[in-house]
Amino acid sequence: MSRLSGKVQTVLGLVDPDQLGRTMTHEHLAGKNPDNNYDSFYVPPLQGNEAAAEDPFQIQHVHWLRQNPYSSNKNLNLTRDVVAVRDELLAYRKAGGGTIVENTTTGLDRAVVTLRELAKSTGVHIVAGAGFYVDCTHTEATKAMSVEKLTDIMVSEVLHGADGTDIRCGVIGEIGTSWPITDSEKKVLKATAHAQAQLGCPVIIHPGRDPAAPPQIVRILQEAGGDISKTVMSHLDRTILDEGELLEFANLGSYLEYDLFGTEMLNYPFNLEVDMPSDSQRVQTLAFLVKQGYEDRMLISHDIHTRNRLIKNGGHGYSHILKNIVPKMLTRGISQHQVDKILIHNPKRWLTFK
Repeated sequence: MSRLSGKVQTVLGLVDPDQLGRTMTHEHLAGKNPDNNYDSFYVPPLQGNEAAAEDPFQIQHVHWLRQNPYSSNKNLNLTRDVVAVRDELLAYRKAGGGTIVENTTTGLDRAVVTLRELAKSTGVHIVAGAGFYVDCTHTEATKAMSVEKLTDIMVSEVLHGADGTDIRCGVIGEIGTSWPITDSEKKVLKATAHAQAQLGCPVIIHPGRDPAAPPQIVRILQEAGGDISKTVMSHLDRTILDEGELLEFANLGSYLEYDLFGTEMLNYPFNLEVDMPSDSQRVQTLAFLVKQGYEDRMLISHDIHTRNRLIKNGGHGYSHILKNIVPKMLTRGISQHQVDKILIHNPKRWLTFK
């Protein structure tokens, strides 16, 4: 696509890749629904915690909420804090941030008009995501669509605009999969590969919560003609924890994204077998991957999608990596040059259309 080739597509239009600066490749900023954005994530609170769930932002409930962010409906509505999100984007820019890839797709209440307003008011480049989330958010109409129809929708969201607007997406994803991968999700993955082959665009994947999920996704994409070198595998910090399995997956050629910085909980409710790593452990894994020679395929982010992670509500905010994690990386054998690759050069290369 000659118009897109060599460019990055933001919600305000095409930009030169060199303008992006430091980039968070997996965040959420807003939704359209004023009542609930992420109801598919809801986990009922344990008996005796109802008061904390009903009034979660009181100081005495901060620890409970950090450990149980999905057990309060009031915490699952980032849209109610859109002014705070705007203020945090201003702070992110002041801290040296340049771009955010917003991963909200169909099924997660995408709000491209709000994204355009946030980009205009903050000066942060925002890249919107095309496509579909996990099966449980697929409508019956979506499940009935053919691969060809799904492909056409994604291509249109990139070339013409999403959700009845002229605001164009600059990445396909996050494309959501469960574990095991469902038939509807397999169709979406095949359509993603077909759209990517047409557009030469970046793709980002939300894998199911099992170490076998990422390699299976790569196989499905490859068999459908996808470009794995332009594809990000998200959430590796909760998915592949064994170093040997991680290196085996890394050899398949996708970008390796550690995007849950700031999330530290004792029990991960969506897979109790997972011991969620701390930020220090994430940094250790980054250092391990750098040592193994993967510094050109690594990306990092926060995946903020709940209100408790905003600074206004006692959280770490979108500048956490820039302010806190980068200094830690520099003390753990990762050079400034390598940090710049992870935050600037790798995102730029990924987001640039072929």
